[in-house]
Amino acid sequence: MGEWKNGLCGCFNNIGICIITYIVPCYTAGKVAEKNGESCIMYGCLSTLGCIGLWSMTKIRGMTRESKGIEGSYTMDLLMIWFCTLCALAQEAQEWEDAPAGAGESMARE
Repeated sequence: MGEWKNGLCGCFNNIGICIITYIVPCYTAGKVAEKNGESCIMYGCLSTLGCIGLWSMTKIRGMTRESKGIEGSYTMDLLMIWFCTLCALAQEAQEWEDAPAGAGESMARE
């Protein structure tokens, strides 16, 4: 099993993702969900709903971990989302951004 390519506090490694996540976190949550084959709009909206948002972002973080072969657990994902929501979202988005060509769409608009 692997590790995250960017640390939890490495959100400044990609300043574009960092700014988008800190201004409109529901956008980043939706785009990360979309990378995992889920609905961007639905998960973006769910991310704004308190406990439901915690559950939905934790679920998507787990899906990202599994698809990237990253070690972890549901409990650790929940703690990361609960206490470091914006950093965790930026970390996930950067994981997809750093993927090789063809492994998913870019987070940036074309």
